[in-house]
Amino acid sequence: MTAGPILVFDSGVGGLSVAAALRRCLPGAALAYACDNAMLPYGRREDAWLVRRILAVCEAAVAASRCSGLVVACNTASTLALDALRERLRVPVVGTVPAIKPAAALSRSRHFGLLATSATVSRPYTLRLIEAFAADCIVTRVAADSLVSEAERRLAGEAPDPEALRAALAPLWEDPDLDTVVLGCTHFPLLHEALATAAPRPVRWIDSSEAIARRTAQVVTEVATQQGPGASFVTAADPRLTAGLARYGFAEPRLLALD
Repeated sequence: MTAGPILVFDSGVGGLSVAAALRRCLPGAALAYACDNAMLPYGRREDAWLVRRILAVCEAAVAASRCSGLVVACNTASTLALDALRERLRVPVVGTVPAIKPAAALSRSRHFGLLATSATVSRPYTLRLIEAFAADCIVTRVAADSLVSEAERRLAGEAPDPEALRAALAPLWEDPDLDTVVLGCTHFPLLHEALATAAPRPVRWIDSSEAIARRTAQVVTEVATQQGPGASFVTAADPRLTAGLARYGFAEPRLLALD
């Protein structure tokens, strides 16, 4: 089989933070991008329906991109559908989990925050990660679904709303000992600078993108060389995405054909 690009999939534009890390880790590799923007946000939808939807979109995107590997750059999709995707697809599949383990290793106060969507902060999978890797830490879990919209707006060229950022972050500052924040949604690193500006004091911000890129380099062994902008695919036409995708090295998005 001819080597193809690495395909990055997310419900929206959050996976672009992972695409940026992949470009740093694998600078010559061809990348493609697919997002299910017609059904954004995933975190508020029913689990069984989501699994069927994720399988359908990823199968269509893998076929359209002729990729050598799939990166599921979405915590919700990874916790729900990773096993099903690996059973169904013939390419390696790399998932995403919140950076709980590195946060526990880095936090000196043993108190860190998990900033994620409401689905991620409450899932049993996340609680198991905390029990396994941060049992000796206080973990303040904060649902910040509004930040997904702020990240989508930012990519469309609009400035994030400072008041919305401050309101989303507010629960983190109740304990002055909290010293680290996990950005537990791939959308959130797109707001890193704005979040740091909105924070009332310095903290360490960490996410999973670099770890995902390293893991992808290990399991996707044959990748095409980048030749111009990478292909991109959406499930709903949205001209606002074109300029943002171009800034991350992707061509004008094409509408993904779904059954």
